[in-house]
Amino acid sequence: MINKKEILTISNLLSFVRLFLAVPFWILMEQLDDPNTRTILIVLCFIAFLTDILDGFVARYRNEITEFGKIIDPLADKVCMGIIIIKLYLLGEISQLFFFIIIGRDLLIFIAGLFLTKKLGKVLPSNVLGKITVVFIGLVILSIFFRIPQDNLWFQSFYLSTIGLIISSLVGYAIRANEILKGKHATI
Repeated sequence: MINKKEILTISNLLSFVRLFLAVPFWILMEQLDDPNTRTILIVLCFIAFLTDILDGFVARYRNEITEFGKIIDPLADKVCMGIIIIKLYLLGEISQLFFFIIIGRDLLIFIAGLFLTKKLGKVLPSNVLGKITVVFIGLVILSIFFRIPQDNLWFQSFYLSTIGLIISSLVGYAIRANEILKGKHATI
């Protein structure tokens, strides 16, 4: 069982900040055409990115790695990123393919994570490929906020790389989950 002391750590508070950034993202994205709003959205992206980097660093540095932290960190990532992706899709800023690949991957990872947590009694931490994938999704989002034309070579290279990483990371998570269930993966 998770206790209050395990929840109220500096690293988890950083994750909560990222989680609650979903609200201003949702509201502000209604005015995506306004340059001032886009500037605020870009700043919020960098705040989300910094909290994501800092929460893990602080958790390791202060020895605050907890089961709750292993839940709230990826949950904050998925909620914040999910809100942005849903809103971009509703605004017609991303393709249906991109939307369904991101949301589908996150839902599958979330459901599989719940299953594995129940079966093993521990939360599986994120892997490096998953973190790299989130960075690339973030670069696509920033490109949209910066209003880089989607037919631009730079945008297209990040967009296509992101789709490849999304698929690769999902396969990687599936292989890792299978190995853990078969007992071939010693560490969780």
